[in-house]
Amino acid sequence: MTIVRVEPDGRTRGPAAETVTAAEEGAEIPGALPEALTGFTGYLLRRVSAQFAACSDGPEDGSRDFLVLDALTGGDWASQLDLAERLGINRTLMVGVVDRMEGRGQVLRTRNPDNRRQYILSLTDEGRSAVEAGRRAVAERDARLTAALAPEQVSRLNTLLARLLPGGAQDLVRGTGHLVAQAHHRLRRLGDAKLAGTGLRVRHYGPLSLLATSGPCPQQRLAQELAISGPATSQLVDELVAGGMVHRGRDPQDRRRHALELTELGHAQLKRVAEAVGLLAAETAELLGPGGEGELRALLGRLLEPAHPGAAEATARRA
Repeated sequence: MTIVRVEPDGRTRGPAAETVTAAEEGAEIPGALPEALTGFTGYLLRRVSAQFAACSDGPEDGSRDFLVLDALTGGDWASQLDLAERLGINRTLMVGVVDRMEGRGQVLRTRNPDNRRQYILSLTDEGRSAVEAGRRAVAERDARLTAALAPEQVSRLNTLLARLLPGGAQDLVRGTGHLVAQAHHRLRRLGDAKLAGTGLRVRHYGPLSLLATSGPCPQQRLAQELAISGPATSQLVDELVAGGMVHRGRDPQDRRRHALELTELGHAQLKRVAEAVGLLAAETAELLGPGGEGELRALLGRLLEPAHPGAAEATARRA
């Protein structure tokens, strides 16, 4: 059996890399993006990752399988757990990945004689054939997804994305689609870690900041300004209301409908999440090196332009 799935990995927990869930894929809709958010690399990566995931096809777990098989082309891996951590795959999910590949005859799993609690993973001839097919599928899909960029721009994009991955994963993850997903979820984990214990997530910055500047705002307009679907907006608003950060009141322009506005706590929490977003932006800039952040934002803007008119111009102004 060959591997043809090249979509980003399924969502995982703990220290493992997360990717776009089915709900998140459907959350991003075409439309003008909030210009204030286009200055953040993490936000642009989220949009591009969702855009790529929405164009994926193939079996559910193919992406994880391909990442593991591709990593094994460099030789046997002495620890299944270590490889899972390098690739950002949850330990439990990794067991399922290896079980599937072993059942297909693509991977050989043996006890590590130096540590009987670990498994050594080896690639079989069937596994090498699957990698070759998977690499062709990855290349074909990446070519479609990055058609807006010249070949040298795609190469530069991949170089910059790799800088956002942990050092141990930079040589293991190949393909623009996989790099985008891995980079996006690493930045999200880094940002959310800065908000640990607050009940906040990096994703709350957009709605909180827009409500702070828009005053009482109907939920429908908030969805339009964020360029996300109605159900996704409802989920975000429910989280913020439950956290005491947003109040559902009557729209002063139309008493028949509700409007959203920040509470006193919401304004205080906005300052907290804005500080975390700022720290994440500084960390991202450091990882990318001088000029790298502006260059990456401009390239991501080019990828977003077809679905989000004005994205390329907005990101170019900030490059």
